[in-house]
This record gives sequence, structure tokens and C-alpha cells, in this order.
Amino acid sequence: MNNKSNLYPQEPIWFCKRLHSRLNIPANSASWINELGSITQRLRAQYGDCVRVEVLNQYWQRAFISESRLLKIPPAKYILNREVLLYADEIPLVLARTIIPQSTLQSAQQNLSHLGNRPLGEVIFSYPKLKRLALEVAQLKQQDWSLAIQKKAMIKGPLWGRRSVYSLHQHPLLVSEFFLSDLLK
Repeated sequence: MNNKSNLYPQEPIWFCKRLHSRLNIPANSASWINELGSITQRLRAQYGDCVRVEVLNQYWQRAFISESRLLKIPPAKYILNREVLLYADEIPLVLARTIIPQSTLQSAQQNLSHLGNRPLGEVIFSYPKLKRLALEVAQLKQQDWSLAIQKKAMIKGPLWGRRSVYSLHQHPLLVSEFFLSDLLK
């Protein structure tokens, strides 16, 4: 097993929240990046019950180095990697990658390892003591994505995204979300 993502073959360069104002993030992307609540709940509010999740990959692997640092886990530790595409009807809206350490899975009574096509946001935002510990921003160019993902998600240009470290029962998980052009219209 390796530490590659099937979404993006190389680790993106992430910027901390205090640099947001210098990054010239378009207002439509900034609105999603700065969302305090669940992206899934916001999508459901906007698109209704036609929002669905397609699991692209779910497997055990090592995280990228910066992910290990953010989660405060050794780089050699295996984590559960879940990569999904969120749609409204058949229109792709959000690409997401979730990194879940074993200790977080155990503290959540394995609820996070058996999500299937259920959105992660519906589960974690139901935890009363969920906390966001960190927020970072990145922009990926079209060529930064794997060819298969470019085609499936209809990526035609650069995409802005965010990654958030959340704490569930004092155990971390990392959620990266990239907002597709059809969402930002």
C-alpha cells in the first residue's frame, strides 16, 4: 500500500486560514470554503433529496506527510482513506477525501468505516461535541487531478478546496473538499 490518493496523485499545497485574504479566492468558492456547517446539509438545503454520494475509493493506506502531521499520527500508520463524489441528480458538485485514523474509528464505534453511500457530514455533524481544529485552503489545476477523476467529475479548470481537521471524542479526522464548477454557478 502507498500514500497516493486516487483523486490527486501528488499532495496539494495547502495554505492556512490566515492567508485566505492573499489568495484571491473567488466569492462563490469562498462561500463554500468558509461554510461553518456541514457541506452535505448545505447541498441538501440547495438541491433537496437528489443529493447523493458515490464512493470512489475506500481502503487502508498511509496518509500524505502533511496529513499525518495535522492528525498527529506517525507517517507509517495506516489510516482509512475514503474518496467520494457528491452529486445533485447526475451533476457532480464536490470531490471529497476523508482520512480517518484507527483510534478515531474505534472511538466512533466503527460508524465511520461502514458509511457506504451515506454522506460523512450526516454522521459527524450529529456528534454533539464535534469541533473543527484547523482549516486550510488549496487550489488544484485541472492537470493536478488523475485523468479518471478529471473525466468523471468533469473538471475543466482550477478548483478551490478546503481541508478541515475535526475532533470526534477527542480523536481527529481530516476532511478535504473541492468544489466543482457546476456548484459554483
